[in-house]
Amino acid sequence: MAVKDEPVVIKKYANRRLYNTGTSTYVTLEDLAEMVKKGEDFTVQDAKTGDDITHPVLTQIIFELENKDGQNMLPIPFLRQLIAFYGDQMQMIVPSFLEQSMIAFSKEQERFREQLKDAMGKTPIDMMKTAPMKAFEEQTRRNIEMFQNAMRMFAPFPVGASGVPHQNEPAEREAPGKSEELRQLKEQIAAMQRKIDSMG
Repeated sequence: MAVKDEPVVIKKYANRRLYNTGTSTYVTLEDLAEMVKKGEDFTVQDAKTGDDITHPVLTQIIFELENKDGQNMLPIPFLRQLIAFYGDQMQMIVPSFLEQSMIAFSKEQERFREQLKDAMGKTPIDMMKTAPMKAFEEQTRRNIEMFQNAMRMFAPFPVGASGVPHQNEPAEREAPGKSEELRQLKEQIAAMQRKIDSMG
Protein backbone atom coordinates (compact mmCIF):
# COMPACT_ATOMS: atom_id res chain seq x y z
CA MET A 1 0.00 0.00 0.00
CA ALA A 2 1.15 3.54 -0.68
CA VAL A 3 2.37 5.64 2.22
CA LYS A 4 -0.34 8.02 3.46
CA ASP A 5 -0.40 11.40 1.70
CA GLU A 6 1.89 10.10 -1.06
CA PRO A 7 0.56 9.54 -4.59
CA VAL A 8 -0.44 6.01 -5.50
CA VAL A 9 1.91 4.53 -8.08
CA ILE A 10 0.27 3.15 -11.21
CA LYS A 11 2.55 1.01 -13.35
CA LYS A 12 1.98 0.77 -17.08
CA TYR A 13 3.24 -2.35 -18.78
CA ALA A 14 4.26 -2.97 -22.39
CA ASN A 15 0.90 -4.62 -23.09
CA ARG A 16 -0.70 -1.29 -22.05
CA ARG A 17 -2.17 -2.76 -18.88
CA LEU A 18 -2.24 -0.50 -15.84
CA TYR A 19 -1.49 -1.85 -12.37
CA ASN A 20 -2.48 0.00 -9.20
CA THR A 21 0.25 -0.78 -6.66
CA GLY A 22 -1.91 0.63 -3.87
CA THR A 23 -4.72 -1.88 -4.33
CA SER A 24 -2.67 -4.59 -6.11
CA THR A 25 -5.20 -4.71 -8.94
CA TYR A 26 -5.24 -3.99 -12.64
CA VAL A 27 -7.15 -0.85 -13.55
CA THR A 28 -8.42 0.92 -16.67
CA LEU A 29 -8.32 4.51 -17.86
CA GLU A 30 -11.91 4.82 -16.64
CA ASP A 31 -10.77 3.75 -13.17
CA LEU A 32 -8.05 6.41 -13.22
CA ALA A 33 -10.62 9.01 -14.30
CA GLU A 34 -12.75 8.05 -11.29
CA MET A 35 -9.72 8.36 -9.02
CA VAL A 36 -9.16 11.90 -10.33
CA LYS A 37 -12.81 12.80 -9.70
CA LYS A 38 -12.52 11.50 -6.14
CA GLY A 39 -9.40 13.59 -5.56
CA GLU A 40 -7.09 10.57 -5.27
CA ASP A 41 -3.54 11.50 -6.25
CA PHE A 42 -1.48 9.13 -8.36
CA THR A 43 1.51 9.00 -10.65
CA VAL A 44 1.92 6.68 -13.62
CA GLN A 45 5.27 5.03 -14.23
CA ASP A 46 6.56 2.98 -17.10
CA ALA A 47 6.93 -0.49 -15.54
CA LYS A 48 10.14 -1.20 -17.46
CA THR A 49 12.04 2.11 -17.28
CA GLY A 50 10.46 3.73 -14.23
CA ASP A 51 9.89 6.94 -16.23
CA ASP A 52 7.06 9.20 -15.08
CA ILE A 53 4.39 9.07 -17.80
CA THR A 54 1.57 10.69 -15.83
CA HIS A 55 1.17 13.57 -18.30
CA PRO A 56 0.58 11.46 -21.44
CA VAL A 57 -1.74 9.10 -19.55
CA LEU A 58 -3.87 11.98 -18.24
CA THR A 59 -3.93 13.44 -21.75
CA GLN A 60 -5.10 10.06 -23.03
CA ILE A 61 -7.92 10.03 -20.45
CA ILE A 62 -9.09 13.44 -21.70
CA PHE A 63 -8.94 12.17 -25.29
CA GLU A 64 -11.06 9.15 -24.37
CA LEU A 65 -13.61 11.28 -22.49
CA GLU A 66 -13.83 13.84 -25.29
CA ASN A 67 -14.66 11.06 -27.75
CA LYS A 68 -17.66 9.86 -25.73
CA ASP A 69 -21.02 11.11 -27.02
CA GLY A 70 -22.31 14.14 -25.16
CA GLN A 71 -19.18 14.63 -23.07
CA ASN A 72 -17.29 17.19 -25.13
CA MET A 73 -16.05 19.98 -22.87
CA LEU A 74 -13.33 21.50 -25.04
CA PRO A 75 -14.85 23.76 -27.72
CA ILE A 76 -13.23 23.79 -31.14
CA PRO A 77 -12.16 27.50 -30.95
CA PHE A 78 -10.37 26.75 -27.65
CA LEU A 79 -8.61 23.73 -29.17
CA ARG A 80 -7.51 25.78 -32.17
CA GLN A 81 -6.13 28.54 -29.94
CA LEU A 82 -4.38 26.02 -27.73
CA ILE A 83 -2.73 24.33 -30.70
CA ALA A 84 -1.64 27.73 -32.02
CA PHE A 85 0.25 28.41 -28.79
CA TYR A 86 2.57 25.42 -29.23
CA GLY A 87 5.97 26.73 -30.27
CA ASP A 88 4.80 30.32 -29.75
CA GLN A 89 6.72 32.67 -27.45
CA MET A 90 3.64 32.88 -25.24
CA GLN A 91 3.67 29.10 -24.67
CA MET A 92 5.54 29.48 -21.38
CA ILE A 93 2.65 31.52 -19.91
CA VAL A 94 -0.25 29.34 -21.05
CA PRO A 95 0.21 26.37 -18.63
CA SER A 96 0.26 28.65 -15.59
CA PHE A 97 -2.73 30.61 -16.88
CA LEU A 98 -4.78 27.47 -17.47
CA GLU A 99 -3.77 25.97 -14.12
CA GLN A 100 -4.68 29.10 -12.17
CA SER A 101 -7.97 29.40 -14.08
CA MET A 102 -8.95 25.84 -13.19
CA ILE A 103 -7.93 26.30 -9.54
CA ALA A 104 -10.07 29.44 -9.32
CA PHE A 105 -12.98 27.69 -11.04
CA SER A 106 -12.69 24.67 -8.71
CA LYS A 107 -12.83 26.93 -5.67
CA GLU A 108 -16.03 28.49 -6.98
CA GLN A 109 -17.70 25.31 -8.28
CA GLU A 110 -19.83 24.65 -5.19
CA ARG A 111 -21.22 28.18 -5.34
CA PHE A 112 -21.90 27.71 -9.06
CA ARG A 113 -23.67 24.41 -8.35
CA GLU A 114 -25.95 26.02 -5.76
CA GLN A 115 -26.76 28.94 -8.02
CA LEU A 116 -27.49 26.63 -10.96
CA LYS A 117 -29.73 24.49 -8.74
CA ASP A 118 -31.67 27.60 -7.69
CA ALA A 119 -32.06 28.60 -11.33
CA MET A 120 -33.31 25.20 -12.57
CA GLY A 121 -36.98 26.23 -12.38
CA LYS A 122 -36.45 29.31 -14.49
CA THR A 123 -36.77 29.76 -18.24
CA PRO A 124 -33.59 29.92 -20.38
CA ILE A 125 -34.06 33.69 -20.78
CA ASP A 126 -34.35 34.14 -17.03
CA MET A 127 -31.29 31.96 -16.45
CA MET A 128 -29.21 34.22 -18.70
CA LYS A 129 -29.95 37.05 -16.27
CA THR A 130 -29.29 35.09 -13.07
CA ALA A 131 -26.32 34.97 -10.77
CA PRO A 132 -24.72 31.80 -12.24
CA MET A 133 -24.18 33.46 -15.61
CA LYS A 134 -22.89 36.60 -13.95
CA ALA A 135 -20.54 34.49 -11.83
CA PHE A 136 -19.16 32.78 -14.93
CA GLU A 137 -18.71 36.14 -16.64
CA GLU A 138 -16.91 37.53 -13.58
CA GLN A 139 -14.61 34.50 -13.43
CA THR A 140 -13.80 34.90 -17.12
CA ARG A 141 -13.05 38.59 -16.60
CA ARG A 142 -10.67 37.79 -13.73
CA ASN A 143 -8.93 35.13 -15.81
CA ILE A 144 -8.42 37.55 -18.68
CA GLU A 145 -7.01 40.17 -16.29
CA MET A 146 -4.60 37.58 -14.92
CA PHE A 147 -3.46 36.73 -18.45
CA GLN A 148 -2.99 40.40 -19.27
CA ASN A 149 -0.86 40.84 -16.14
CA ALA A 150 1.25 37.88 -17.18
CA MET A 151 1.71 39.43 -20.61
CA ARG A 152 2.87 42.69 -19.02
CA MET A 153 5.38 40.82 -16.90
CA PHE A 154 6.97 39.11 -19.91
CA ALA A 155 6.73 42.03 -22.35
CA PRO A 156 10.21 43.47 -23.12
CA PHE A 157 8.72 46.92 -23.77
CA PRO A 158 6.25 49.28 -22.06
CA VAL A 159 2.62 48.25 -21.97
CA GLY A 160 -0.29 50.65 -21.73
CA ALA A 161 -2.86 50.64 -18.91
CA SER A 162 -5.30 48.77 -21.13
CA GLY A 163 -2.77 45.96 -21.58
CA VAL A 164 -2.06 46.88 -25.20
CA PRO A 165 1.65 47.24 -26.00
CA HIS A 166 2.76 50.67 -27.18
CA GLN A 167 3.26 50.39 -30.93
CA ASN A 168 5.24 53.55 -31.52
CA GLU A 169 8.21 53.22 -29.19
CA PRO A 170 11.29 54.99 -30.57
CA ALA A 171 13.67 52.64 -32.35
CA GLU A 172 16.65 54.00 -30.39
CA ARG A 173 15.32 52.38 -27.22
CA GLU A 174 15.76 48.95 -28.78
CA ALA A 175 19.08 47.15 -28.56
CA PRO A 176 21.05 47.09 -31.83
CA GLY A 177 20.15 44.09 -33.97
CA LYS A 178 17.04 43.38 -31.92
CA SER A 179 14.58 45.74 -33.62
CA GLU A 180 13.15 43.12 -35.99
CA GLU A 181 12.82 40.52 -33.26
CA LEU A 182 11.07 43.00 -30.95
CA ARG A 183 8.80 44.14 -33.76
CA GLN A 184 7.66 40.54 -34.34
CA LEU A 185 7.16 40.03 -30.61
CA LYS A 186 5.08 43.21 -30.42
CA GLU A 187 2.90 41.99 -33.26
CA GLN A 188 2.41 38.62 -31.58
CA ILE A 189 1.44 40.17 -28.26
CA ALA A 190 -0.85 42.64 -29.99
CA ALA A 191 -2.53 39.71 -31.74
CA MET A 192 -2.83 37.96 -28.40
CA GLN A 193 -4.45 41.06 -26.91
CA ARG A 194 -7.01 41.08 -29.70
CA LYS A 195 -7.84 37.44 -28.93
CA ILE A 196 -8.22 38.27 -25.25
CA ASP A 197 -10.48 41.22 -26.05
CA SER A 198 -12.66 38.99 -28.22
CA MET A 199 -12.89 36.41 -25.42
CA GLY A 200 -14.03 39.12 -23.04
